[in-house]
Amino acid sequence: MDKKLKVKLLRENAKLPVRASAGAAAYDLCAAIEQDITILPGQYVNIPTGIAIEFGDSSLVALVFSRSGHGVKNGVSLTNSVGVVDSDYRGEISAGLINHGDQPFTVSCGDRIAQLMITYSLPFDIEVCDALSDTARGTSGFGSTGTK
Repeated sequence: MDKKLKVKLLRENAKLPVRASAGAAAYDLCAAIEQDITILPGQYVNIPTGIAIEFGDSSLVALVFSRSGHGVKNGVSLTNSVGVVDSDYRGEISAGLINHGDQPFTVSCGDRIAQLMITYSLPFDIEVCDALSDTARGTSGFGSTGTK
């Protein structure tokens, strides 16, 4: 597998994705905006990163996740929980942020706004069937495995 992530800078103020530490699973994505954007409580805004990517392997996908600090400290997360960047997408990556908190949240140019993780996305052949195999859990749903 070619482990090269090609990044095209689309805006003059765009920053390359960076892993914050050697053990980081994802790359930080930064805001590429002309002026500060304040997200009011309950408001959502699409923030551009100024980059497009290519990883050259159709079995890979890039996933955009919220930054945990934004969620825990400010109530700010992605509008769609996880963004999916398909292997054949060549447009600009952006992060739709929503403010679930009770205070305005301001994003400035260069701020880390999301995380980009690249992982496998395996295609499967779909088969219609009349029954599925039995398991100990069976059809028990939400909360059925306990809380501790």
